[in-house]
Amino acid sequence: QFQLVESGGGLVQPGGSLRLSCTASGFSLDIYAIGWFRQVPGKEREGVACISGSGANTNYADAVKGRFTISREKAKNTVYLQMSSLKPEDTGVYYCAADFFYADSAGDIRDIPTMMYRGQGARVTVSS
Repeated sequence: QFQLVESGGGLVQPGGSLRLSCTASGFSLDIYAIGWFRQVPGKEREGVACISGSGANTNYADAVKGRFTISREKAKNTVYLQMSSLKPEDTGVYYCAADFFYADSAGDIRDIPTMMYRGQGARVTVSS
């Protein structure tokens, strides 16, 4: 069964770090672009970062540039989102999503929430 599972969410103080993982089961992530988006109640879903199938291409939302890093580990069929210098406004439920794009594209940040496949989400709370 085609499934994405997020893990690594939790409670962290402002300025702290967390690493989210997105692991696939039932298929290989190798040919898929993977993206992360977040959802806060009352707000639109927001694309955060995405990475191409090879890992060579990445895109980030302006709000997280320089603080978040997306990467992939093919041997573990997993994509990571390393989040540093976290702010209260980073609080939300984070979802990973997958889709296929030609030419090793990472995709557009704005399109991440509409990618073909998505996981169940991991909650991140940034609070003192």
